[in-house]
Amino acid sequence: MHTLSRLLLLAAFFAAPTFAQSRKIGEVRVDVDANTIPVRVSANTPELNGLAQTAFNAHGRYKLVASGHAYDIKFTALAATQVRVDITKGQAAAVVASQVVNGSTARNALLRAADVAVEKTNGLNLKGFFTARMAFVVQRGNRGDIYVSDLFLGEAKQLTNDNSLVLAPRWAPDGSRVIYTSFFKTGAPDIFLLDPSTGRRETFASFKGMNSGARFSPSGSQVAMVLSGTGNTEIFVSDAQGRRPDRRTRSDAVKSSPAWSPDGRQIVFAMEPGPQLYVMPATGGAPRRLAAAGLGTYAAEPDWSRANPNKIACTVKVGGRYQIAVYNLSTGKGQVVSKANFDGIEPNWLADGRHLVYTARDQSTSVLSILDTETGNSRRISPADRSAMQAGIWNAP
Repeated sequence: MHTLSRLLLLAAFFAAPTFAQSRKIGEVRVDVDANTIPVRVSANTPELNGLAQTAFNAHGRYKLVASGHAYDIKFTALAATQVRVDITKGQAAAVVASQVVNGSTARNALLRAADVAVEKTNGLNLKGFFTARMAFVVQRGNRGDIYVSDLFLGEAKQLTNDNSLVLAPRWAPDGSRVIYTSFFKTGAPDIFLLDPSTGRRETFASFKGMNSGARFSPSGSQVAMVLSGTGNTEIFVSDAQGRRPDRRTRSDAVKSSPAWSPDGRQIVFAMEPGPQLYVMPATGGAPRRLAAAGLGTYAAEPDWSRANPNKIACTVKVGGRYQIAVYNLSTGKGQVVSKANFDGIEPNWLADGRHLVYTARDQSTSVLSILDTETGNSRRISPADRSAMQAGIWNAP
């Protein structure tokens, strides 16, 4: 089969798979009270109170309680874009911190203040992740569009109206652009750049054959992508404008999903047979297969943690179902970290190196969820009546 035909079939497979059954798609609750911090969380407006509750409910380090709390975390809206967070400890209400936080909107200020609270109270030196932004696909049959929003789908904005299959939106490191694949222009997959503030779009790569899987390097100066103009699917690296794409791999095997190491010196990607994960120098060279221990015979869609360079999340196949696994480069072992009776695919790390956003799917829909890789707890963040998937994360400063 021609390489392009094989990749089009792969794209169709991921867009319309066979699903596992689940009543509560995206939700998994594991009893881990011994490892959580009981907190009481409140805000002085109904909207911000609901958002604060949602945020801390999604964080695996915390358990929301009405009493018996280790910390009392209160948020007060002071102005349209300003929130104060007050943190006290224990029944004695010893003051831990009081800080005024500014944001672009009231929601953004609340999420920034919540990140301050996490960093003051988690006890594990975890960074906050609530201010992350998402670019994701809303699917309607075999067509979809790119949206951007905050981590809890607030202030969502539609960026495209392609009336076509769209895939894998990913942010530039500074949040100024989103790069993605769409079939809308030629009927074949091309790569485009979007300005999320204006919606302006430009063609990034439209070579003969497959153009897909584009991701910016950590510095933002380069882009890794999959091109098939040579006849085989190969990893190429170009500058940030798509100029001078340089071939980095050379084999007949199908390759996909390149992702950069945090220092920009290496690229991890999936390659057949299997597929399995491989790592190579970003400048090119012989790929090295990651040891298969704990990953099984199928490992794809890798994402390299910025917070913990030893961790690579990926999608694996377990008993006919897809789950999320984390490969540890320091030990050479992988571990399945999701504990769901539904499929879990397309992991992307959040800023703390513990949680990630992934797509949970069953027979009827796909939703975005936050997974705590330490416990297996999963919390849905997109509504079940709308198919949202393939989230790319920008961990905003």
